[in-house]
Amino acid sequence: MKQLSLFVFTLLILGNFSCSTDSISKEEEQITDEDVYFPPLQSTIWETKSPEELHWNTDKLPQLLSYLEETNTKGFIILNQGKIVVEQYMNAHDSSKVWYWASAGKTLTTATTGIAQKEGLLAISDKVSDYLGTGWTSSPLAKENLITIENLLQMDSGLSDTNGDNVSPDNLEYMADAGTRWAYHNVYVKLQDVIATTSNTTYKEYFNTKLRDKIGMSGTWIDVSDLNVYWSDTRSMARFGLLISENGRWENTQIIPSTFLNAATNTSQNINEAYGYLWWLNGKSSYHLPQSQDTFDGSLIPNAPTDMYAALGKNDQKLYIIPSKDLVIIRMGDSAEEENFALSSYDTNLWDKINDLLP
Repeated sequence: MKQLSLFVFTLLILGNFSCSTDSISKEEEQITDEDVYFPPLQSTIWETKSPEELHWNTDKLPQLLSYLEETNTKGFIILNQGKIVVEQYMNAHDSSKVWYWASAGKTLTTATTGIAQKEGLLAISDKVSDYLGTGWTSSPLAKENLITIENLLQMDSGLSDTNGDNVSPDNLEYMADAGTRWAYHNVYVKLQDVIATTSNTTYKEYFNTKLRDKIGMSGTWIDVSDLNVYWSDTRSMARFGLLISENGRWENTQIIPSTFLNAATNTSQNINEAYGYLWWLNGKSSYHLPQSQDTFDGSLIPNAPTDMYAALGKNDQKLYIIPSKDLVIIRMGDSAEEENFALSSYDTNLWDKINDLLP
C-alpha cells in the first residue's frame, strides 16, 4: 500500500512538473534550445546544412538561382536553424561587398528602441516631445503632444507623408491625430534622435555597441538626404534575421526583450493589420501599402507562409522570417523590375520559386 501511495505521489509530482514545464515562457525555452546554431563573432566560419539533408527539391534550386540572377539579385541566403543552406552571390557581387538595406533597415531601429527601453532610457508610451522638446514638428502643440514613441514605431503619427523624405519640422505637418491614420513615413528616424538624446551618445555608437557588435554584424550607417541608411554585407543581414527569429537571443544572451519583439512582430494598430513595429506581417486579412490610404483585402504575400514577417526595403531588399519552418531568407540587390518602396510583385514571384524548392 505504501508502495502504491509512493507511486501515485510520484505521478502527481511528475504531472505537476509537466504542467510547470508547459508554462515556461518562450524566452526561457529558447535560452535552452541547443538545436539553433549561432555563427561565431568576428569570424568567417558559418556552419552549413545541405538541401538534401532537409529533403528539399534540389532539382528546383538551379531554377531559383537563375531567376535570382536574372532579376538583379546580388546576395541571397537561406538559413535553417541558423545554418546556411543556400548562399549565392551574383551580378558582380561577392560575400565581402556591401549593399544598402533601404527601408529594411527600419527594423534595426525597432530593435535598438527595444534595447533602449530595456535599459530604462525610454518608454515607448512616452511622448516624443519628452525627449526632443516641443517644436520637433510644425503641428499645433496639443497635436504634437499626442505623438508617442510607439506611434513612430507603428507609422500612425498622423503627420503628413506628402512632403518627401526630409524630416525637418516644416515638413512634419499635422494631418490627423496620432493613432487615427497609418502612413508609411520617414519620421521613424526621429526614434534615432530620441535614442541619441537619452543615451548621451550618437545613435550610430549606441547601435554599434548594443546591437551590431554583440552579434558579429559588419556595416555602417551612411547619411543620405538626412536619412541614416544602413549598408552591410549579406551575412550581416542574415545575422540580424537569426537574432530576430530567436526572439532577440544570441546564444545565451537576451539582447532584445522577447516581449517587445512579440509586440513588434504582431499587428500594432487597428488600421493596417499587416504592420507591427516597422515590420511587415503576412497572413492578415487586409493590408495597406506605402503612399496609399486604401485598404486591400487578403494577405500581404498570399503564396508565402502565413506566419511570415518581413523587413522590406526599396528596390527589393528582403528579409523574410518564417518561424514555422525555422527559416531566415535574405535577398539584396537592385530592383527586380521597377523601382518600388517596399512590397512589390517580386515578393510573390520569388515565393513561387522558393515554394518549388521547399518540401
